Amino acid sequence: MRVPPYDCALRPFQFLPEIRKVIYTTNAIESLNMVMRKFTRNRRIFPNDESALKGLFLAIREASRNWKSIHHWKPALQSFQVMFGEERVPLAAL
Repeated sequence: MRVPPYDCALRPFQFLPEIRKVIYTTNAIESLNMVMRKFTRNRRIFPNDESALKGLFLAIREASRNWKSIHHWKPALQSFQVMFGEERVPLAAL
């Protein structure tokens, strides 16, 4: 049985609105990936592994100054707690 091509596009809409708002914030992960790629692209040769890790650390630290917290996280966590139970989503996470 063949799955329609639009089926994958509709999957996020199966979640509650609170969870969908948090899913859209995955751009932060893509932003972090872009910061690391930009650093390694501009400087291709490192004397050793430690210098590469230090450089990535500094690049991430510089980029993190512009980051903000995830909006609407608490309602999403509460929805996850209802869906999956308290043992999987601890109250301390709220």
